[in-house]
Amino acid sequence: MTYHALLRKMTTELHSPIRYFLDCENDVLLLHDCLNRNISIKWEGTQCLHCQQEKPIFRQGFCQSCFFEIPQAGDWIMRPELSKAHLDIEDRDLTYEKKVQLQPHVVYLAVSSHLKVGITRKSQVPTRWIDQGAHQAITLLEVPNRYLSGVAEVAMKVIFSDKTNWRKMLQNESEVVDWKLAREQFILFLPDELLPYLQFKRPPLDLQYPVNQYPKKVKSLNLTKTPNFESKLVGIKGQYLIFEDQTVFNVRSNEGHRIQLTIH
Repeated sequence: MTYHALLRKMTTELHSPIRYFLDCENDVLLLHDCLNRNISIKWEGTQCLHCQQEKPIFRQGFCQSCFFEIPQAGDWIMRPELSKAHLDIEDRDLTYEKKVQLQPHVVYLAVSSHLKVGITRKSQVPTRWIDQGAHQAITLLEVPNRYLSGVAEVAMKVIFSDKTNWRKMLQNESEVVDWKLAREQFILFLPDELLPYLQFKRPPLDLQYPVNQYPKKVKSLNLTKTPNFESKLVGIKGQYLIFEDQTVFNVRSNEGHRIQLTIH
């Protein structure tokens, strides 16, 4: 069957293993049901997810002009400590910024390749962890707005990484974590004013992915350089499709690209 899609990140469902869905034109493709099937991907161009114009994608699925203008791409997205909606100060669109920033956020520790700290809206748990390919994660702090989560994250970067090694994550290489010690370190470096927001002790959530074969040497698919690709799908982890020939395709980093996808 052949599908056409303007790529957006895959939606997921917590299950064992995780279930993955790709929005296509007039349909939704259950990608977790496509394992061990040959998949052809044909690149058909780009389209900004905001203005819908057929422009080159700059970042996050947006063209360059939209990226520097719309609130969905403000600096506070990547750097939550820059959030100002709690002060009633506008960055690009205060109404939008209040809607996103002034809601419960969590600070978490997750392990995919190694232990890392991160923040997300409470409503995005466990989606955020799944998108990062974490196989274990735990919420340690819940705060009322994005700014406070950013303050906590900045403090935690002294002892914890805030990046995922995506190659090791895809190769299923990860460290063993002493969660008791990690929580103690988290509390030790947490600013005093955030201590009241600590979560009670809870076990980390275990996440399983639909992967039959992990790549030994990762090759990343670039649609503009390889506009026609075909291989057998052998796994899905994070926002990556994993193919038998050890090629991986990051759906999220290709948001705004139009593709024709055929299941053989």
